[in-house]
Amino acid sequence: MKFIRALLSLIVAVVILTAAVAGAGWIWLGNEVAKDGPSSAETLFVVEPGEGFSSVSTRLEQDGVIRSAWLLRLKVRIDGTEGALKSGEFVIEPQASMGEILETLIEGKAVMHKITLPEGRTTAQLLRLIEADPVLIGPMPELPVAEGSLLPDTYLYHRGMTRAKLIAQMAKAQDDLLAELWPMRQDGLPISTPQEAVILASVVEKETGRADERPEVAALFVTRMKRGMRLESDPTIIYGVSQGEPLYNKAGKRRTLLRSEIDRKTDWNTYQIDGLPKTPICNPGRDAIAAVLNPPETEYIFFVADGKGGHLFAKTLAEHNRNVAAYRKYERGEIARERATDE
Repeated sequence: MKFIRALLSLIVAVVILTAAVAGAGWIWLGNEVAKDGPSSAETLFVVEPGEGFSSVSTRLEQDGVIRSAWLLRLKVRIDGTEGALKSGEFVIEPQASMGEILETLIEGKAVMHKITLPEGRTTAQLLRLIEADPVLIGPMPELPVAEGSLLPDTYLYHRGMTRAKLIAQMAKAQDDLLAELWPMRQDGLPISTPQEAVILASVVEKETGRADERPEVAALFVTRMKRGMRLESDPTIIYGVSQGEPLYNKAGKRRTLLRSEIDRKTDWNTYQIDGLPKTPICNPGRDAIAAVLNPPETEYIFFVADGKGGHLFAKTLAEHNRNVAAYRKYERGEIARERATDE
C-alpha cells in the first residue's frame, strides 16, 4: 500500500509539474508572440501561391521581420492555422509583432494592384498592355482572343493573379454587361444581336473619345443604318488596312488615309460595304454599348472631326463637305508640324 501511495503521489507531482511547465510555456509563448518585432521599417512581403508557413517563416526571419522562424511555426501549429495562409502581397508595419504578422497573413489583407485597360483599344493592343504588366504572372493565352470580346476598365487584383485569369475576367465582364443591357434596348434598332451591338459600339468608340458625344454619334449611325446609308467611318478603313494600328509612311512618320485605301474594299471598310463591319474594330466600353442600344433622336447624318477633340455634325451633304474640307486642312497641318518637330 505504501508503494501504491508513493506511486500515486509521484504521478500527481509529475502532472502538477507538467501543468506548471506547460502553463509557464504558454505564457512565455504568448509574451513572445505579442512582443514588438525587430524591423524598424515598413516591409512589403510577398507570399507566393502554394507557399507554406515553413518557407514563409524562414524568409520572414531572413528579412529581419521576426526573430525566430521556429517560434512562428510553433504558434501556427498550436493554433491549427497551418493551412490558413493567404497568397499575395502584404504590408507589414514597423515593429509588428508575430501575432500581428500572423493576423495580416491569415486574414488576407493583401495589397491591391490595378491595371487600366482603356476603351477603344484593339484586342491586340490590350493584350500587349496585359503582357507588359510587371505584377501579373503566367503566360498569355495560347488561343486567339476575339476582337471586341474584352470589357475595358480598371481592374483590381492581388499579386499572384495570372494574365490568363485576368483576360477571362474581362471576357466575363463583357458577357455580363451585354446580358444586362441587351434586354433594355430600344425598339426598332437596325441591329439584331448583342454581337452587332458590340460592332456598332466599337465604331462609335473609335470615332469619339468624348463621353458627351457618344450618344450623338451612336444616334447618327443608327439613323444612317435605318435609312439604308453606309456608315462611312474612317476607323473602319484603318482597321481593314492595319488591324487598327496607326498608319505610317515609309519614313516612319504618321500619315493620313490614302485614296487607294479609301477605295479598297475590305470586310471592314464601311465606305465600300453596306451595314456593319465583319467584326468589332476595337473593344468598346460600357458607355458606347449603352449608347447604341438606346440612342437619342437626331436629324444629323454626317459628322467629321473638328480638330479640337470633338466633331462637327451636319444634316446635309453640302454642309458636311465644308466641314470635311476644313478638317483635312487641319489634319495636314498637324502632321506637318509633327514631322517638323521630329526632324
